[in-house]
Amino acid sequence: MGSEMQRTHRIGALRFGIRISPGPGDAVLVLVHGIGMSHRYLARLHRALTAQGTVMSVDLPGFGGLPKPPHDVGIEEMADALGSLLDSIGTGPVLLVGQSMGTQWVVELAVRRPELVCGVVLIGPVADSRRRTVVQHAGMLAVDTMGEPPGANALVLGDYLRCGPAWYLAQLRHMLGYPIEERIARVTAPVLIVRGGRDPIASRSWCRRLRSAARRAGFVEVPGRVHNVQHTAPGAVASAIGRFRADLPIDQRREGRDG
Repeated sequence: MGSEMQRTHRIGALRFGIRISPGPGDAVLVLVHGIGMSHRYLARLHRALTAQGTVMSVDLPGFGGLPKPPHDVGIEEMADALGSLLDSIGTGPVLLVGQSMGTQWVVELAVRRPELVCGVVLIGPVADSRRRTVVQHAGMLAVDTMGEPPGANALVLGDYLRCGPAWYLAQLRHMLGYPIEERIARVTAPVLIVRGGRDPIASRSWCRRLRSAARRAGFVEVPGRVHNVQHTAPGAVASAIGRFRADLPIDQRREGRDG
C-alpha cells in the first residue's frame, strides 16, 4: 500500500482537490464531503477504507481552502464537473460515498453518469423533504452540535470558516431545494443509506423513505452516533460499506468490469 498522494485538478473554472491512498485490488472508492466541509472530516473513514481498495477524498470547489468559483454552481453543474474529474483521472466505475450534502452530489452524478458508478453510499442524506427551511436546518444543526464530541465540532467550525458565509449560503439554497427523494429513484446502481442512530438531521423515517424510493437500497444505523458518524465511528461505517460491496452483483463490481 502506497502513501497518500495529493493533487489539484481544474475542470473549466472549477478547481478540485484530491487525496488518493492506493489500496489492494482494483476497487476505487470516492469520498465526497458535505456543505462547508472538506476531506478533513472524512479522513478517519478514508484511512479505514484503504483496506478495501484505492480511496480518493475530493475537495469540491470553494471548500477546503480552494478558490471560490467565479459563478454560482448548482447541484447539476457540480455533479457534471465531478464526473469530468473522474474521466480525467481515468478511474473507471467507482463506489461513490457522499456525506450530508455530499449525498446530493453523488446521487446526481449517479443519475447523470451511470457508467461511472458501481454503487452509491449515502451517509446522513439531506435534506428531509418535510424540513427544508433555513430555520429548520439551523435548528437541526444546533441539536446535532450538542451531540458531537468537541473535536468533531472544532473540525466543522474550522472548515466552515475556510468556506466562508457567502459560499455556504449560496450552496445552502441548492441543498434545501434539491429533491433527492425524486432523483434517487433514477439511480440504477445499488445504494446503501447509513445514519447515526441519534442523527437529528437525517432521521430514521427520512432515511427509510429514501430507501423505499430507491430501486435497490439497503439501510444501516450506527447506534449512539449523530450526523458525523463517519468521523466518530469510522470502523463501523467502513464495515457496513465492506458488506455492501461484497453483496454487489458481480457485473457491477469494478473488479469484474473487463469480464
